[in-house]
Amino acid sequence: MAAELTAHQLIAQHRPTLDQALEAIRTRAYWSPHPEHPKAYGKHGSLGMAEGKAAFDALLGNRLDLGQPGTDDWVGGEVSPYGIELGVSYPHVDADVLLPAMRAGQRAWRDAGAEIRAVVCREILKRISDRTHEFAHAVMHTSGQAFMMAFQAGGPHAQDRGLEAVAYAYVEQVRTPDTAEWTKPQGKRDPLALTKDFVPVPRGIALMIGCNTFPTWNGYPGLFASLATGNAVLVKPHPRAVLPLALTVQVAREVLTEAGFDPNLVALAAERPGEGIAKSLATRPEIRIIDYTGSTAFGDWLESNARQAQVYTEKAGVNTVVVESTADYKGMLSNLAFSLSLYSGQMCTTPQNLLIPRDGIRTDEGPKSYDEVAGDLAKAVGGLLGDDARANALLGAVVNPDVKARLEAAAGLGEVALASRQVENPEFPDAVVRTPVIVKLDGARKYWDGADSADEAAFMSECFGPVSFAVAVDSAADAVELLRRTIRDKGAMTVGAYTTDEDVEREVREACLEECAQLSLNLTGGVYVNQTAAFSDFHGSGGNAAANAALCDGAFVANRFRVVEVRREA
Repeated sequence: MAAELTAHQLIAQHRPTLDQALEAIRTRAYWSPHPEHPKAYGKHGSLGMAEGKAAFDALLGNRLDLGQPGTDDWVGGEVSPYGIELGVSYPHVDADVLLPAMRAGQRAWRDAGAEIRAVVCREILKRISDRTHEFAHAVMHTSGQAFMMAFQAGGPHAQDRGLEAVAYAYVEQVRTPDTAEWTKPQGKRDPLALTKDFVPVPRGIALMIGCNTFPTWNGYPGLFASLATGNAVLVKPHPRAVLPLALTVQVAREVLTEAGFDPNLVALAAERPGEGIAKSLATRPEIRIIDYTGSTAFGDWLESNARQAQVYTEKAGVNTVVVESTADYKGMLSNLAFSLSLYSGQMCTTPQNLLIPRDGIRTDEGPKSYDEVAGDLAKAVGGLLGDDARANALLGAVVNPDVKARLEAAAGLGEVALASRQVENPEFPDAVVRTPVIVKLDGARKYWDGADSADEAAFMSECFGPVSFAVAVDSAADAVELLRRTIRDKGAMTVGAYTTDEDVEREVREACLEECAQLSLNLTGGVYVNQTAAFSDFHGSGGNAAANAALCDGAFVANRFRVVEVRREA
């Protein structure tokens, strides 16, 4: 097929947006080219609300043929957490056929240069953005996110993270000039003169292993970082969340074809039930980059066994909030209640442990005891989720049976400050919707590392889902020390703290700097510890056990390519 998108067209259309992205990562100011409001779509070629829903409905029960080489079967079986069988089937591939085909397109993609790769990636993201309503339903019915969260986090926020990765990739590739004239004086003799070319060279095929909860938000950074640095990308979705990434691959292949490149630079690897192809793919010699979000166990396995690849992992951690004092007690409770409730706590950034001095805290409403803080937080969560319609809009659905089992088991770990309740969803009666549970535990120093401390065993383990622990500590100093130990031993994607004491703030800050964890202080408004903004906030640090990379910084992209030098005498 003849190219329909020329380099000139792509640069003219997308270079201004790329330049804005470059400026945004430089200043860290707010910026986004992707509208957050559903009503912003439905014009200029984008799908509106009804059109997006119709496009999603048209996918159900059908085969999504991507035209990939090596297709040897058709697989599927996704069931929405809301109770709908999607019935979409996807190509199952013979890797021995597909991987060589993916390698074949890399030369032309490499030679295109950093700018062309960046604007092609931007065109892919623009077309995905135009279908945000369709993608939102795909994310909703594979992750269990409520529609508005699926629309925003699975749509514009994910697209922002993808473009952010493209911007960082571009910066790192153009850091070294394409050519240089090198002259070294030799005294009375003629100078030595060389002409040098510097070529960014991709590592090889990248494998992006998708997650169930945030298939696009967690998947796009690695996908676009690898693609923008010249690598082909094989997308291996979570078997319960194939559709959003399959649609992404479909769009990418269309754009690559129209721009004159091999569509096999991006391909899908769906699997049969229980097949577990991630391990076999990850250790193949053709795979040189791996991006993974998921369990610590498999992340550790990848880091230990995929030795031929550069591996980027986001695993599990124990996110902690120190509650020492506050100048806005109601604001603090409201902010924490929302953070604990959003998407049923099924976020890698949701707070789990709330460290509260057992003698209580100082507030603008006077002293509050440990029991009062735990009880008032329970009331705040209960009030936030008291209306079932609002609860459904915030909680979404429980993504899998393991989360439900952990939630039910948590009530037996200690005194329950807030019991979980079932919420009925009238639109989706088969959805499993549960409010959070808050359990009171003892974090006294005398129990630290104690073999008989069941409380410590509970709060020092990640309990992914709508489960939080109000942990009583002996003092603010003990809270900081427990925070430090938690990050060091278990890792943390996020840390929060509430304090009006400069010394406590300094100690919390120092603990996070030394243990390399992202910190949010005294959030009482509409910004929450479990939310990060592309182009400004770093998601994870890459410096503790929760993740070995940050989304997104120079380190996330720079090792996806190498610079090869070609020199000749001038």
